Amino acid sequence: MQKYTKTELFEKVSVPRALAALGIPTIISQLINLIYNMVDAFFIGRTGNSYMMAATTVTLTLTMMNVAFSNLYGIGGGSLIARLMGIRREDDAKQVSAYAIRGCLILAVGYSAFVGILLQPILRFLGASAATLDYARQYAIIVIVIGSLPAILSLTLSHLLRNAGYSSQASLGLSLGGVLNIALDPLFMFVLLPRGQEVTGAALATLISNLVSCVYLILAFRKAQKTAPLSLDLRRAGGLDRGHRRSLYTVGVPSAVLTGLFDVASISVNILASRHNDLVLAAFGIVMKVERIPNAVNIGICQGMMPIVAYNYSSGNHTRMREAIGTARLWGMIVSVVSIALLEVFAKPVTNLFLSTGQKSGAGADPEAVLQMAKDAARTVAYAALFLRIRALASPVQFINYHTSFCMQAIGDGKATLLHATVRELGFYIPMMILLDRLFGENGLAAALPAGELLGALFALWLLHRILRRKRNLDPEAEAAEAGIR
Repeated sequence: MQKYTKTELFEKVSVPRALAALGIPTIISQLINLIYNMVDAFFIGRTGNSYMMAATTVTLTLTMMNVAFSNLYGIGGGSLIARLMGIRREDDAKQVSAYAIRGCLILAVGYSAFVGILLQPILRFLGASAATLDYARQYAIIVIVIGSLPAILSLTLSHLLRNAGYSSQASLGLSLGGVLNIALDPLFMFVLLPRGQEVTGAALATLISNLVSCVYLILAFRKAQKTAPLSLDLRRAGGLDRGHRRSLYTVGVPSAVLTGLFDVASISVNILASRHNDLVLAAFGIVMKVERIPNAVNIGICQGMMPIVAYNYSSGNHTRMREAIGTARLWGMIVSVVSIALLEVFAKPVTNLFLSTGQKSGAGADPEAVLQMAKDAARTVAYAALFLRIRALASPVQFINYHTSFCMQAIGDGKATLLHATVRELGFYIPMMILLDRLFGENGLAAALPAGELLGALFALWLLHRILRRKRNLDPEAEAAEAGIR
């Protein structure tokens, strides 16, 4: 990417090369961001304690809300910055970045306070049982109540950097935190803290990693703002005009709602799974982490595509825009098909990585309790392997949903993005969960994902085709006004 200027990258470099330059660092950052959640689960799984694993499943929903809030200002602001760059409005883009950073700070503080005040009833609602509540509380206080601010700010800064063409810097910042988390988890869990405090150790490692990542991204942002249309000066936020604020929220709110509705779906899975037993809940927690690996790659492809589409849409180069959309779609489908093959074959060993099924004893350990823990772990892994094989079939249609949503965000059509997100989760996926769980039990709950995502993908393709056909009939001035960039 360093071989090209940002203008060359968006306008002249071949689309596959430009997509690779923006997409590969983004894929890496997505995978590293995934590590933040997966590495805790991996090391907690070394304890063989299914109830600790179930607790991290409950708190994953709260952690994912950090992503939703960062999308509000990160993707909303980033998409607008890319479109403003396409029409050479750098001063406006700087105001947008300052406004986005200020907004994410306010939102992060509010979220931390809300969770801190209502923590126990929230955890109960999310599916925590008497056996998992204390573990979930330990993790949530450190990672959410204390740690949401650096986590949300880091993700927001990375989105803004990426859409301004600084994908490598954004990825490095998130990667730094992920690598550090891998190193600190075993140190805090198995060396510094006593046995039984592994969840607290994992939470402390994640908090420190998020803080380090945040500091790096602030420094990278300060350096980038010298040459890019970005600004950390929060005083600029007050000068942003109403039209640009509306444009930011037009894309940002649907993006946040999309992730928020994904969390609602995860909450629904957790609640339905917990009604079976804690082992089924723990199994779904493992599966939802494993299946996020191909999802992270595909979301990285889409995020790499997004600034290219946004820039060329606003500059009027729709041929290049369509080529970027088509190339990203092809790459994502290849990833999806390969992931199905791998997960179907290796479901059992992959899920076993996240929960040890061997007996672990220590001084004073009750042999019967140790044996029961090993049996519970084996049952959990068996559930997880079956659920993973079922849910892996959703990968191609999940990608179509992601790809279509990012295309609509890139061209500034927030209403369509919101409609798609709402119909996908509330109209298709959650009703399929309830129906199939009632008909076929926990296996039906697993099958709800491919069924719901298929219906969502068909709706998404119809919606995007309708939008692009309508926009082709708009004159340039009306098209720009509709995108909120004039």
